[in-house]
Amino acid sequence: MPHICLLLSGAALLINGLATLGAIPRRDAAVLSLVIGGVQLLLGITYLGITHPGVTAPDADGDWELLLPASGMFLFGLTYVYVGLDFLLGLGSKGLGWFSGMVAGCGLLLAAAWFNSDPLLAVLWLCWSYLWTLFFFSLALGYGRLSPLIGWSLVLASQTTATAPALLGMTGQWSGDPAMVRGAAACIILLLLLAGGLARRDGRRDGQRDRGTAVVVPNEQLGTTGR
Repeated sequence: MPHICLLLSGAALLINGLATLGAIPRRDAAVLSLVIGGVQLLLGITYLGITHPGVTAPDADGDWELLLPASGMFLFGLTYVYVGLDFLLGLGSKGLGWFSGMVAGCGLLLAAAWFNSDPLLAVLWLCWSYLWTLFFFSLALGYGRLSPLIGWSLVLASQTTATAPALLGMTGQWSGDPAMVRGAAACIILLLLLAGGLARRDGRRDGQRDRGTAVVVPNEQLGTTGR
């Protein structure tokens, strides 16, 4: 079930990234986020029901490693539901920003928890925490100029940190091999740097467009000024 949730997250991240870049309507992304988030919450509840059918406290025999995937499923599910409701209900996004900041902190803790037993998953959580941090700065603190960076980061990271790992897990190819972990980390870093470069390019292009429109003065005004 965690791998199914991860596969769904790949779609949600991609569509939300495209919406942030203005490639598709935000309402489309909001509806998809709401649906995917709801499904992930249901899968998380089902997963807990299967792995922990009774009301018992986690013990030292691996129960914590069963609860950690569920916590990730709920964090993603709640985020997508919140994103969908935020746009459809016009909530203003500030609360979503602070929620994203809290989830970013939880992501760092989950990365630390997975570091020894599943270093590949720890790397993925570090990347997801970075994405949530971008939302925190943009929505909670008002750094709206981060939107191009957020959009490109979501688009490029969606398949690398969600879809591809989900397929690896479903096919039994998930590995904690140090070489694979280092390769995944290097690939993610390069893609995030590429996202930054694309965002700067978009920012310069928008700035040139704004300057270009600002200096256009009608001929009639030029003639009036000359007189």
